[in-house]
Amino acid sequence: MTWVLSVASRSLERVQELHDAPLAPLTTFRLGGPATRLVTATTDAEVTAAVREADDTGTPLLLIGGGSNLVIGDKGFDGTALHIATRGFSLDGTTLELAAGEIWTDAVARTVEAGLAGVECLAGIPGSAGATPIQNVGAYGQEVSATITEVTAYDRRSRQTVALSNADCAFSYRHSRFKAEPERYVVLRVRFELEDAGGLSAPLRYAETARALGVEAGDRVPLTTARETVLKLRAGKGMVLDPEDHDTWSAGSFFTNPILTDEEFAAFRSRVAQRLGDAVEPPAFPAGEGRVKTSAAWLIDKAGFTKGYGDGPARISTKHTLALTNRGEATTEDLLALAREVVAGVHEAFGVTLVNEPVTVGVSL
Repeated sequence: MTWVLSVASRSLERVQELHDAPLAPLTTFRLGGPATRLVTATTDAEVTAAVREADDTGTPLLLIGGGSNLVIGDKGFDGTALHIATRGFSLDGTTLELAAGEIWTDAVARTVEAGLAGVECLAGIPGSAGATPIQNVGAYGQEVSATITEVTAYDRRSRQTVALSNADCAFSYRHSRFKAEPERYVVLRVRFELEDAGGLSAPLRYAETARALGVEAGDRVPLTTARETVLKLRAGKGMVLDPEDHDTWSAGSFFTNPILTDEEFAAFRSRVAQRLGDAVEPPAFPAGEGRVKTSAAWLIDKAGFTKGYGDGPARISTKHTLALTNRGEATTEDLLALAREVVAGVHEAFGVTLVNEPVTVGVSL
């Protein structure tokens, strides 16, 4: 059920506004041209007022949180870019509420300090809290859909602020109602229900994490240990932001793991055997009845795009094949050329079409 809430309107007079404003510094890729207008909002009321103003005037609107999932074209954005910089961290027992602009990695650290489990394996993921339900952010055996109970959002269709339950959000792998209707909802706040397990983590569900800790899948470990282990694993793959490390000038995983029907997976296995030999089995994980998930990183590597691939300013990370990176002087078109090359190569080798995870603005693959 979707509940309608009331939010007072507020003038935009005090909101920071810039014209012909660079957007590249607001993204982890550090790519993209300027916006005609950049508005920075620090309260829910300011966010809502800015969205209403854009809708009333028919102005194109681009929402920016942490910028970790954006690929903005070199020509920039002809419209209003709204940077959501709201802050708010509220913990009541095991219930956590975050403002959309809260820095996700900081929020995870604070829940671990509070002794609460449920998002500790999502440590180190760049971006803002408001983006987590949109992508149904997940890593190392956890997804936010397992702990989100409610999302407060401004509905541009009804022009009201609404509260959506977990079921309303229609979560699936790297997907949600918000991603399915990208022009409709603006996330304002996210509520989570965490677990007090006496300082222990949620049961570990990712084999790599369990191996790194020397425990079995399903075991619990101290929360701080789980978080620190995940951070080390992510850092080893260039997945923790570091301004000095160009392997982190990325959007993290650029492609989602393909989910195939049983028939598609059988055809894929046949292509693998032809290319790599009968003894090679591709990664396979259950993804619902009649569906199998395989590994995008494996596909990219086996198609010949190894770590560090490329000789231009945009290359595959030297630490992880799933990350495309800006080596410092790249343009968005450089990045897209590399992405298209990878997509074409994987399809030619295995008949599987990779889908980009980041949102593209003014460009496409």
